[in-house]
This record gives sequence, structure tokens and C-alpha cells, in this order.
Amino acid sequence: MNLNNLKPAPGSVKNNKRIGRGQGSGRGGTSTRGHKGAQSRSGYSSKAGFEGGQMPLQRRLPKFGFKNINRVEYRGINLDTLNELAEKRSIDTITLDTLRENGLAGKHDLIKILGRGELKAKLNISVHAFTATAKTAIESLGGTATIIA
Repeated sequence: MNLNNLKPAPGSVKNNKRIGRGQGSGRGGTSTRGHKGAQSRSGYSSKAGFEGGQMPLQRRLPKFGFKNINRVEYRGINLDTLNELAEKRSIDTITLDTLRENGLAGKHDLIKILGRGELKAKLNISVHAFTATAKTAIESLGGTATIIA
């Protein structure tokens, strides 16, 4: 093999259709655009969702639901995850920084502790919110559940 005889595999390269290059090309005249109308003109672009005058799908379907602009989105972390973290790292105090360092929360996440799983270690936890079951589980082992603003 030499550089002077390199070529692509047969059938892997197709030639572009050369539109509007005379009658002999088979694509001259109207240049595959049909006759007259907006779509034959230069600069034509249809609106998003336009269906040729038929009632568009987004107008045929009913509206439903709403977006609550006051919703507060929390990153939920369960007790079993915290228990695993405490055992692995031998930690007794869990803060936002601890959770971020261990990849359980992002920089701007609001954290809520959820009650799934069993907690075996006494932990002092300070995050944005707790469920009632999580709070009782933490406090029953002598830990503290502190809500931060």
C-alpha cells in the first residue's frame, strides 16, 4: 500500500445531488422544488409544528397540569446511605460539605434526609429538611437532626 493509491472503500462515498445545474443533469428547471408556492421560493422555512394547514398536534391535544413556581426541589438522601457513609469514612457529624465531598450532593442542592433503611450509628446531621421518620430514627440513637436555612 502506498499513499498514491489510497482510496475509500467501494460504496462508502456518495456524490452529492447537484441541483439546479441545467436540464442535462435531470435536476434543472424547478430544481426539485415543484411549481410555484411558498416552498419553491428562496428563503422559505415552515413554522415548527406546521402540518400543511391541518390543525397541528399541539393544538389538537388538550392542555393539562401546571408548573408550581413555588415548588422547592430537594435532593433526597436515605438513612441507609448515611449509615454506609458513616461506616466507610468513620464520620459522626454529617454536614452539607461532607455530603458534597462524598458525591452525594451537588453544589447548589437542597438536602432532605429520608427514612428508608436502618441507621446504626449515632450521627449529628445538619441539612435543609428531614422526614418525620428520619428525624425520629436519628434522635432515637442519641443523634441530632438540625435544620439549616
